[in-house]
Amino acid sequence: MKQTISERVHSLRMAFVPSHIDAFIIPSTDPHLSEYVAPHWKSREWITGFTGSAGTAVILKDEAGLWTDSRYFLQAAEQLADTGITLYKEMLPETPDISTFLCQNLTPGETVGIDGKMFSVQQVEQLKEELEAAGLQLNTHADLIDEVWKNRPTIPEAPAYIYKQEFAGKSCKEKIETIRCELKKKGAEGVFISALDEIAWTLNLRGNDIHCNPVIVSYLLITQNNIVYFISQEKLSPEVSAYLDSQHVSTQPYTEAEEYLSKLNIRNILLNPAKTNYSIYSAINAQCKIIRGESPVALLKAIRNEQEIQGIHHAMQKDGVALVKFLKWLEEAVPSQQETELSIDIKLHELRAEQPLYMGESFDTIAGYKEHAAIIHYSASTESNATLRPKGYLLLDSGAQYMDGTTDITRTIALGELTEEEKTDYTLVLKGHIALSMAKFPAGTRGAQLDVLARMPIWNRGMNYLHGTGHGVGHFLNVHEGPQSIRMNENPVTLQPGMVTSNEPGVYKSGSHGIRIENLILVCKDREGMFGEYFRFETITLCPICTKGVIKEMLTNEEVAWLNQYHQLVYDKLSPSLSEEEKNWLKEATRKI
Repeated sequence: MKQTISERVHSLRMAFVPSHIDAFIIPSTDPHLSEYVAPHWKSREWITGFTGSAGTAVILKDEAGLWTDSRYFLQAAEQLADTGITLYKEMLPETPDISTFLCQNLTPGETVGIDGKMFSVQQVEQLKEELEAAGLQLNTHADLIDEVWKNRPTIPEAPAYIYKQEFAGKSCKEKIETIRCELKKKGAEGVFISALDEIAWTLNLRGNDIHCNPVIVSYLLITQNNIVYFISQEKLSPEVSAYLDSQHVSTQPYTEAEEYLSKLNIRNILLNPAKTNYSIYSAINAQCKIIRGESPVALLKAIRNEQEIQGIHHAMQKDGVALVKFLKWLEEAVPSQQETELSIDIKLHELRAEQPLYMGESFDTIAGYKEHAAIIHYSASTESNATLRPKGYLLLDSGAQYMDGTTDITRTIALGELTEEEKTDYTLVLKGHIALSMAKFPAGTRGAQLDVLARMPIWNRGMNYLHGTGHGVGHFLNVHEGPQSIRMNENPVTLQPGMVTSNEPGVYKSGSHGIRIENLILVCKDREGMFGEYFRFETITLCPICTKGVIKEMLTNEEVAWLNQYHQLVYDKLSPSLSEEEKNWLKEATRKI
């Protein structure tokens, strides 16, 4: 019989006593500190019932809380109702952070437990410092979830497969050579990599261990003389084993990474304390000096090579064709009032699956109609599934994995009659989107310096959104990747040619509507200018932007020209792959405003 949330929390509390702990923290991640995780590591979801991708649960003997960000405030409030778990909304002035909460609710001498595999070195060190200041202790070896989660899913064992060089652009050997050169510059003899996207990119391997993310649960150690790949042997086919041999990569069992590191015999090793779990860090031979820093792979991976850039253009064209077919179908289907948030997701998947090299979705589609669109990471369920009517906005955020690239696009589509407020909000978001698209900036510019461009039109009206404006996107990898970003938070990584990020400003009004317009943009060289080189963005997503909600008088001539030129590009690139009927629909959808 399935346990209730309160029964699960109770069983966890019962495990406190033999472990001598008084509180337990459960994050949303896995030993690789991934954003999206395999079912085996969905501990926070299992203990709380909250299904959002981000959040941290804190269980004390007599109370429990869940911390999550603004994307999930509405969803978390619904899912936590009647569980006895309190919602704490992050980034709001009245919300205590987790350390403060623990210091307020525990007494000196008491102990907080965590599983050190689920927290980064950085997180543990900060937590330790904050707890110790209040006389609290931290136990980093408390894997209580495994004790109480009966019938827990196993660690995934899907087979790895080779990612061909025709798509990757560079061989594994070339990448390793570059990584070793970067290590020499840092004075490092080796690097230990935990991030799954970095490992997949380096080895030109892909897998199916995490829903929508074609990565393989594994670790990678690169030294100047050896490459050791920690992976479950069940994942290795004879073909992949032979390939790894040809690249001079030796393998060790995934579960033996810590044991191997305890005997590591090199002078020093580079690891990223923000991307390496505390248990791995603690296992490293004390004679081996740890150099803290970003793995060189993060930046190498983020700057696309020519073959990858060619591939993402092909992927965008295929995705655009599927989306045009979908948007035409949607316009014709909505008046019947037979379609729902869930049914349109099925249709979109079918149309994408018809495209060459399609490998699946890059994340679960967000299809939010009217007030559901105000829930930033809304996920339609059979209970919430709204019927689409010829009125208001539908927000559709979706993406696909093609062998030659990963896509991510949001369109807010007017299904019929709109209010003046909806039109105004839509036009303001469009203005911000265009402002960032048109940006030109000197080399050395960081994403945080450009973020204001996308926000200024809504800031002028006393509105904001609390998510980032732009995230990096992988190449047939994770839909969210760094190290670059465009957001209010400071990030020292500068934007460089070859980087791909999203451009997705929005406005969300609870109980009314939500608007977001998202394209992917590629950083390109623009010109030589005063004090050096200047860059620009090329919009690479190909799909019409709905113009039915646009108040033209609110746009400048330059903004109108950008929109018209973008639509002309969309028509020119996609029309050759469409039927006459589809071409006519696209001609109307992209006509000048």
